[in-house]
Amino acid sequence: MTLPVLYSFRRCPYAMRARLAIASSGTACELREIVLRAKPPEMLQASPKGTVPVLVLHHDKVLEQSLDIMLWCLQRHDPAQWLPADDAARQHSLQLIADCDGEFKHHLDRYKYPNRYNLPDGDVHRAQCATFLIALESRLCEHPFLHGTHWGLADAAIAPFVRQCAHTDRAWFDAQAWPRLQAWLTAFEHSALLEACMHKYTPWQAGDTPVYFPTV
Repeated sequence: MTLPVLYSFRRCPYAMRARLAIASSGTACELREIVLRAKPPEMLQASPKGTVPVLVLHHDKVLEQSLDIMLWCLQRHDPAQWLPADDAARQHSLQLIADCDGEFKHHLDRYKYPNRYNLPDGDVHRAQCATFLIALESRLCEHPFLHGTHWGLADAAIAPFVRQCAHTDRAWFDAQAWPRLQAWLTAFEHSALLEACMHKYTPWQAGDTPVYFPTV
């Protein structure tokens, strides 16, 4: 049986959330860790856009978006019940993810990498990031997780980006009045699932012995 092939980069939050869903669903795949400055031609042939993650399925079908990979895995097998149980909850989760991937990610990039955008600093964009983080804090006041009563799709899709924001200036993040968000992030950062997904792999080259993920 030919397994799907996942092109990934360990620190990329998009690739991280794809790996989280792959691991939770137990979807076996061949993992090919890449170096962004030296992308393998096999990956570029499958997905010319040149960003990770990329999941190559049977018959050369390719999933190029992290959320598509998450949904594909979880719709096949969802033992932890990450997918919302009804259409209304699903749409709410997808909208929250869209807010993360849209405006929040826009400001996060400029907060974390102001020099890339010819900015003197990222302070204005950090304040805009805080608007989204405050909304998450409010949601976590209503129930323990963004998904609801248990960890789910929205949590897994958003946590890697909140983690990236927090790590930009952890002292600032920890000083904010967001106790539920901070506890939610800490629990994620210490989870066995994240630990399994953040294992360091040697960058893949053609001809290497296949590396399988998740490992059991």
